[in-house]
Amino acid sequence: MSRYFIELKYDGTNYHGWQIQNNANSVQAEVNKALSTLFQTEIMVMGAGRTDTGVHAQQLFAHFDLSFDKLRMTNINTNQLVFKLNTLLPADISCSSASEVNAEAHSRFSATARTYEYWITPTKNPFLINKAYYFTKALDIDLMNKAAETLKKHTDFSCFSKSNTDTHTNNCDITFAQWQQADNKLIFTISADRFLRNMVRAIVGTLLDVGTKKNSLEDFNQIILSKNRSNAGTSAPAHGLYLTEVKYPKEVFNG
Repeated sequence: MSRYFIELKYDGTNYHGWQIQNNANSVQAEVNKALSTLFQTEIMVMGAGRTDTGVHAQQLFAHFDLSFDKLRMTNINTNQLVFKLNTLLPADISCSSASEVNAEAHSRFSATARTYEYWITPTKNPFLINKAYYFTKALDIDLMNKAAETLKKHTDFSCFSKSNTDTHTNNCDITFAQWQQADNKLIFTISADRFLRNMVRAIVGTLLDVGTKKNSLEDFNQIILSKNRSNAGTSAPAHGLYLTEVKYPKEVFNG
């Protein structure tokens, strides 16, 4: 049995998130279908995380296992795997790379860091429909960055998590959080070892309340300390969110 990592990109507009669902199409289902068609046997991939409906990914890794005895093969050419997989995937999903990894490597549990971006556009732009949040209120970006810096002083982010999730802890180590202007967009970048369900969108929504002066910096800090989701802001829309990077130890690929 051999294990492979594939690196994926996708526009999440037409999908009900990454994870397979009974009555809706998902990115994971499309990848499973393409790989199963390619190898003529059922393939199930495990992703590095679960993006919600409408959320995009510029980089997401998934792993799957192959039994060469069943396939009557001795090995596969990863370059050919990428090429053939892209011919079978829908136009809004692509595979960037494929690598054989050690048997213990896991796309979700071996990941050491993840980075998200959230895009906001202050002007109506037809090319950013379903790609950025159209937000017209004036924002104090310096104040929002001061609040974002506060995030790194905390570890318990219960106030930004969906309730009734299956996580054992709401602790996360946020290593980077910053707003920047880029090409007439306002982009929030955040990195951490892990993220809770809906966490980034809830953080963005709460930071926007700071930027519009609805809440102060002290209010923002107290919201985090409260550990109560009802005290935080409304979650920003899903279509402005991008998973942009997932990091792994070098031994995952070289082991």
